[in-house]
Amino acid sequence: MIRFWLEKTWVQNTVLLTVAAIMTYYWGWVFDFGYKFEWSILYTVNETYQVNLGVEILKGLWMTVKITAISSMIGLGLGTVLGLSRLSDFKPLRYTATCVVEFFRNTPLLVVLFFFYFAFPRALPDGVRDWVFSLQFEFWTAAVAVGMYTSAFMAEVIRAGLQSIPKGILEASYSSGLSYMQVLRTIILPLAFREIIPPLGSEFLNNMKNTSLAMFVGVADMTWQAQQAEALTFKGFEATTAASVMYLCFSLLISFVLNGVNGKLRSTGKTNRTIPVLFVTSLAWPFASASRALFNPVGRFLRARRRRLATGTYVSAERAAMMAMLRRSKQAIILTGRIAFLGLLAACLYVVVRGLITFDWAAISHEFSTLLIWQFPHEETDPFLGMGGFTLSFLIAVVAIAASFLIGLVVGLGRCSDNRVFRIPSLLYIELIRGNPLIIVIYWVYFLIPVIFNTIFNTVWSASIALTLFTAAYLAEIVRGGIQNIPPGQVEAATASGLSYWQTMRKIILPQALKQMIPPIVGLFIAIFKDTSLVSILGVMELTSVAKAVDNRLMVNSMEIWTVAALLYFIPCFLMSKYATSLERKLSPEKTNLKM
Repeated sequence: MIRFWLEKTWVQNTVLLTVAAIMTYYWGWVFDFGYKFEWSILYTVNETYQVNLGVEILKGLWMTVKITAISSMIGLGLGTVLGLSRLSDFKPLRYTATCVVEFFRNTPLLVVLFFFYFAFPRALPDGVRDWVFSLQFEFWTAAVAVGMYTSAFMAEVIRAGLQSIPKGILEASYSSGLSYMQVLRTIILPLAFREIIPPLGSEFLNNMKNTSLAMFVGVADMTWQAQQAEALTFKGFEATTAASVMYLCFSLLISFVLNGVNGKLRSTGKTNRTIPVLFVTSLAWPFASASRALFNPVGRFLRARRRRLATGTYVSAERAAMMAMLRRSKQAIILTGRIAFLGLLAACLYVVVRGLITFDWAAISHEFSTLLIWQFPHEETDPFLGMGGFTLSFLIAVVAIAASFLIGLVVGLGRCSDNRVFRIPSLLYIELIRGNPLIIVIYWVYFLIPVIFNTIFNTVWSASIALTLFTAAYLAEIVRGGIQNIPPGQVEAATASGLSYWQTMRKIILPQALKQMIPPIVGLFIAIFKDTSLVSILGVMELTSVAKAVDNRLMVNSMEIWTVAALLYFIPCFLMSKYATSLERKLSPEKTNLKM
């Protein structure tokens, strides 16, 4: 009976509106928060500090936009180079690109930021260091570190896009007489970027959310300004809400633009006239006009020159000599480039080896156990037994991935449902969590739990709850993707056999979907293990907090401490990523590599 009525759209809408009204009434008037909301702090001048905190948060938004724009350009440019390099036949270039990509993919961004901020300047000569510090060091450290971190993920997306192109297109292009650069510019990259716009858009969104970590190196971005508003007024709920809304709006704007770019690249002629496509077209029109005015004459000259060569206007002997000279010049340029790259690689290896030799290995040996497990006094009821460092990071990650699995499974099933009562709340939860940086979710849990339950949680549990909620949203999307990959005919066959919805899911759909979900779940576990570094904002003594405390105590061994911390994150993440890759290869044995 209930199922019959819930299948009707008007009943679903009524249920949703009723639940929303009850929640609004209960939380707004019945339940006593024990907390006095003061939203006026966001639009009035503070009498004590004579500053409008809402305006300051907007200034932080502008700083976030600038870092996002610069880091996105760095990430896309460097990611394209790394992606192409990983497909190169020149092994030193391919191995170097692989090492760079694997390092940044398996090291937390916060550790990369701290390495560039604390350790890297100590390796520079005094004059160079002073010059670097004079160039808005904090801002450029954040922009470059976030851009380099993003480039590793974009490189894998671009490499996958290049490998998705059939080899026949590449062979036909070369057989038509096109050079490598012509094939790359006119055929391979345009086709690849059409295919990778959706995953590339996800990386742009992740890049924007990663800029929230700039606050750790003293950049007054939006998260930093929200934290300052909380510190000055003790109104963390209002400040975090303002930052969360702005991040969500920024995410929607980026998604809107990327949808327009995707639609424009995939449309033919004037068939696609959606609002995002029209917006992107109007935005790109001035640049397209300037590009045509600048490059069309050059293109016409080159095409005319090729036609004259093809029709034999030049004497054949002169033409042959010219072509031979061009081939020799091309070979000389390639050889010179490879020699220059090998020289640069040798210089970098020399600097690294010399730096390792000069490391204070005694300090590393003495502090290594502290980084592994930081012991401090604890209560008898403390389930973590006063542990910290690498051990606590791993335990928090295990708790988060285990607790989030059930939540993600339920929300993912709700996201796939045709019933609005289940689909809309699941969609709102996923989009609200995924539209905000993890550090904002951590603030939400940290400030919201005391408001709702009128109690103070242990910071470790607050961090674990925040990571669980954050992980569950991404896990729900993995579940949805796994379920939607199952052919619909199997659901129809199960229904025709008399199985109920839950029997179909439990016995047919989920067993097959879980097999496909294992590699991305392992990848999600890697991401969560790296993201445990962010709970240091709450004072949790995990690995990043311990490394920072040890660095502050020693003061002269920043390079050694942050190198060891990066390796402690890198080694388990690298091993897990290799395991995920092997699982993916087993599930997709037909994949072949495209060599550029």
